[in-house]
Amino acid sequence: VVEREPRWGGKILTHVTDSYLIEGGPDSFLTSKPWALELCRTLGLQDQLISTNPQHNQTFSFCRGALRELPQGLLAFRPRRVDTLVSSGLLSWGGMLRMAAERFWPKQNPWPSDESLGAFFRRRFGTEAFEYLIEPLVAGIYAGDADELSIESTFPRFRELEREHGSVIKGMRKALASPPSAPRPSGAATSMFMSLRGGLGELIQSLVETLRKRGVELMAGVGCLEIQSPTLGSGEFQVILENGNRLPADAVVLATPAYQTARLLRAFQPGIASLLDGIPYASTATISMGYPAESIASQIRGFGFVVPHKEQRPLLAATWTSLKWPDRSRAGETLIRCYIGGRGRETVVEQDDSSLVTCVRGELLSMVGITAAPTYAEVHRWRQGMPQYVLGHQERLAKVQEQLARSPGLYVTGAGL
Repeated sequence: VVEREPRWGGKILTHVTDSYLIEGGPDSFLTSKPWALELCRTLGLQDQLISTNPQHNQTFSFCRGALRELPQGLLAFRPRRVDTLVSSGLLSWGGMLRMAAERFWPKQNPWPSDESLGAFFRRRFGTEAFEYLIEPLVAGIYAGDADELSIESTFPRFRELEREHGSVIKGMRKALASPPSAPRPSGAATSMFMSLRGGLGELIQSLVETLRKRGVELMAGVGCLEIQSPTLGSGEFQVILENGNRLPADAVVLATPAYQTARLLRAFQPGIASLLDGIPYASTATISMGYPAESIASQIRGFGFVVPHKEQRPLLAATWTSLKWPDRSRAGETLIRCYIGGRGRETVVEQDDSSLVTCVRGELLSMVGITAAPTYAEVHRWRQGMPQYVLGHQERLAKVQEQLARSPGLYVTGAGL
């Protein structure tokens, strides 16, 4: 296994200080996608799994000058507290009626091969519900422009529900009412998000240790220049490293960003390289800040908040990390994390660390009223870190797979695919 960076983990970056456990990248994984959970159990980390804190299970949206609570279960389109939506002021009465009318709205005809995420949700739920409920949650996941992102590549299940039941809400309710097709495994997660007590870096550390014990050669801090096609005599790929070494390989798995994979394959697979070059990426940054707990206790509640694009703010979202997860800060301290950047808002990421901290402090002051100065701050930038699954993404991937089929032993994967 060859890794260009001196550390393992890619976008997973856990930093532990005397007072805080900071996640520079993702802080959790979805339990609805079972692979991360299964890997944790395979590595013997099941006792280290933690769920979000149920005592603070609220999320807010900054809308029209105030934080307004988002209904729980919103992403499943089965809000458990409809009164929350009514009382929050997120939507007008007209917006709520339009959203409720989704059950009676006709499905698309003729059926398109793909549709932008924005067009789909506006069509099904109305513009207001899209802008204030759905778009900020989507931006927090993909850091993208909803009018560019493909519904087929981001939320294909919702298209299936419309196609099969004529309505997303009807289909979701039927799916939730039906018994599961397979019994849940013992100890199955009940929280939507989970992490590890020592941070997600614990997963990487355990995986590296397990691979080493099994005799896998791991090379960190070594870049790759090029992948050369198998020669007629040996039938082996040649992996050309930056240190001048050549690694013969019967098979090669590339789990790099699409633009890096394109660079590695350009010499002998120019068609695949051209297709991968067409996958755009967005840049983001996380800014983690620590405070004396009493200095901000009255301003924060729930897990944090998201910011709709319609508000035209540099801040995408903020998480009250110490309220969301156990043991992320020392007693008497509170850790929060802010997200900036994303598609069309990437220039802010290039500001220096001090300017980014000043920027998010200004946002927190105007949105939440936090006047206290942080006693600790840490910035992590992810330039070209978020692949954008734009319209036509599935068609692009199909063409990549078609060409890969003509090169046995070559496999392309990673977040961009």
